[in-house]
Amino acid sequence: MNIKLRLERPSDYFETENVTREAFWNHYSPGCCEHYLIHVMRGSQNFVPELDIVAESNGRIIGNVVYQKALIKGDDGADYEVLSLGPISVLPEYQKQGVGGKMIEYSKNIAREMGFRAILLCGDPDYYGRQGFVPAETMGIRTSDNMYAAALHVCELNEGSLANVKGRYFEDAVYEIDETASAEFDKRFPHKELVTGTPMQKRFEQVAAMRREA
Repeated sequence: MNIKLRLERPSDYFETENVTREAFWNHYSPGCCEHYLIHVMRGSQNFVPELDIVAESNGRIIGNVVYQKALIKGDDGADYEVLSLGPISVLPEYQKQGVGGKMIEYSKNIAREMGFRAILLCGDPDYYGRQGFVPAETMGIRTSDNMYAAALHVCELNEGSLANVKGRYFEDAVYEIDETASAEFDKRFPHKELVTGTPMQKRFEQVAAMRREA
């Protein structure tokens, strides 16, 4: 499959949002809010437009990855700027073909050139372990409420770039979704049925619950 990776353009916004909606619908929960999230992320001061990458196949957008600046508040009292990855989306019919991995690797290289030290995310360990991420707790990095979480992963962009960085990871507030606004935004798209209790939803609940005190 011929894949072209490039920066997202304003003219792509609605198509990309629809790709994201298709990718996430009923995946982690009934319906989804990730298409609304990328819509509001683009206006955030911590959004990184240089890392807003789309994947194209035959002129059609089939995937997207975005990043937001975030912080590790170090145990040493210092703040360390890092990146939050996500949402990352691939149309269902193109999933499990390496598209997501290509977008991650491509954007990692750009982030490294921009001088960022590391990328963090909350996601399925089975997938992100194959993309160069390791459990954040192995580096002494916890959630903002000082917990070790199985879903929290980190990737150093240069070897040892987090060697002396231990602390709590704080995402940008844009990830705190206004569910009412998200539901209103979703009305711009064709109606889709909500499905509850899928295997992936149950897997997400299990991983999200895997937290322990630091």
